[in-house]
Amino acid sequence: MDKLSGDDAAKERLRMVLETLAGTCRVSEACQRLNISEQRFDQVRVEALQAALAALGPKPLGRPPRTPSPAETEAEQLRARVAELEARLQVAAVRTEVAAILPHTAAAAGKKTP
Repeated sequence: MDKLSGDDAAKERLRMVLETLAGTCRVSEACQRLNISEQRFDQVRVEALQAALAALGPKPLGRPPRTPSPAETEAEQLRARVAELEARLQVAAVRTEVAAILPHTAAAAGKKTP
């Protein structure tokens, strides 16, 4: 018990639960040492065993998935928006360059659009 973290009262309750399960201590004696009724001791014992069972159950392998913080999510959205705007800028630059090289094509394209 000394290696476990927790308050002294919880350690004593666990010690009594384990001793009664091992048969080295009677329930009535444990109740007397803990100053609780047998009904309450049964509740404590069930809670302790339920917690132990849950702790020893199978767990998913690997690290749990990481949830990004709101700031990280916003930063990723901003990076995506910057990439989109840079692509649009590149398209506009190519259109300007084509219009400068082939002015008659740009003028014809301008006439066709309503």
